Amino acid sequence: MNKTYLTLQGTEQALVNAASTIYAGYVQAGRVAEGEEASWMKRSINEALVIARAIEDLTIAEGEMD
Repeated sequence: MNKTYLTLQGTEQALVNAASTIYAGYVQAGRVAEGEEASWMKRSINEALVIARAIEDLTIAEGEMD
C-alpha cells in the first residue's frame, strides 16, 4: 500500500479546513453529482483561496508592520 505523507504549514492547514467546509456544504446541499467530485473540490479550494486573499488584503497580521 502506497502512503502519502504531507507536512502542511499553518496557513495550508487553514485553507484545507476552509475548502473542506465549503465542499461539505456543496455535498450537503446535493450539488455534487457522482463523478463530479474533483471539479467541486477544485472549486471549493479556489473559493477558499479567494476568501484568504480577501482577508489578506483587508487585515494586517502580527509581524507585517514595519
